[in-house]
Amino acid sequence: MGFLKDLFGSGQEEANGKENSIPWIPLVSLDQLSQIEEKSHKRSQVIFKHSTTCGISRMVLNMFGRNLDVPEHSMDFYFLDLHAYRQVSDEVGYKFQVMHQSPQILVIRNGVTVAHDSHGAINELNLERFA
Repeated sequence: MGFLKDLFGSGQEEANGKENSIPWIPLVSLDQLSQIEEKSHKRSQVIFKHSTTCGISRMVLNMFGRNLDVPEHSMDFYFLDLHAYRQVSDEVGYKFQVMHQSPQILVIRNGVTVAHDSHGAINELNLERFA
């Protein structure tokens, strides 16, 4: 059973809105999207859209947390529970011009999406390029 827990996680990370040591900022309101756009002119902003009902999404989130290696405070990380905040999830797609996927990661720089990926490709995205 330990293998399955490692692979799919225990769900506790989601309840806390974080995974490992990533300083997640919960993305819970539409107002935050304007703040993300504004802050992206100073440093990259990362949005992780997560489905709490999807095993693949949980696995990708766990792997992302274990594999992330960017300088501390080089970018802000937002965690979006797309089921709990469906309207925010929809607006992310409109505002940043990316078709919805789940799980999905977006990197916002200078007000626009400079990179995005979904599913297993999330962990192949080199975030250091945007730090």
